[in-house]
Amino acid sequence: MADVSGPLAYPAPTLVPLGDSALLIRFAAALDEVANRAAIALARRLEEEPVPGVVEIMPNLVSVLLRYDPLLVSLGTVAGEVRLRLSGLKAETGTARQWSIPTVFEGPDLDEVADMLELGRAEFVAAHNRSTLRVLATGFAPGFVYCGLHEGLTVPRRTEVRSLVPAGSVLFAAGQTAIAATDMPTGWHVIGRTDFRNFDPAADPPTRLHGGDSVRFVVAP
Repeated sequence: MADVSGPLAYPAPTLVPLGDSALLIRFAAALDEVANRAAIALARRLEEEPVPGVVEIMPNLVSVLLRYDPLLVSLGTVAGEVRLRLSGLKAETGTARQWSIPTVFEGPDLDEVADMLELGRAEFVAAHNRSTLRVLATGFAPGFVYCGLHEGLTVPRRTEVRSLVPAGSVLFAAGQTAIAATDMPTGWHVIGRTDFRNFDPAADPPTRLHGGDSVRFVVAP
């Protein structure tokens, strides 16, 4: 992860209409730390300063998707309100909360990942746990959380998708670590498991981790 401190100027976003009831505010075409921070900062501002007619705000890795009610507000109005909220926006580098995730590193792909990085199993686990990661986004499946970015630890996703991995699976690919909060298929490498769960449909909000939170993975006792 880049060593940054203080507020960062965000890249100029592209506003992309999606159908007649959604607008995508995209800060980059590929994962970039400053673009990710900008997406998190914009989503927070939109939560604090709601746009009338917007019914859902969905931050992603480098973008924010807004769904709006076209019977209540026009695309032009939503876009204009978004531009107002972009004015003076800074991609803040601070984290909201700090989390420690105890993990049993015994996943079926652990040795393969270590081999691809030319590391022993213990060396990989130590390197993986050395960095404090940020929550980049949640999504794809309920409570699924993306954490990154790992410096020097990058492997591609699996060529074959596993049809099902259990909730609590700790996954690794593309310089990121993810946590599955539900049973799900995945093309990520399974490197371990945790009792931490990031999704409770009875809670408000239903997810515990949020974009910008700080995460450290530790070996479970």
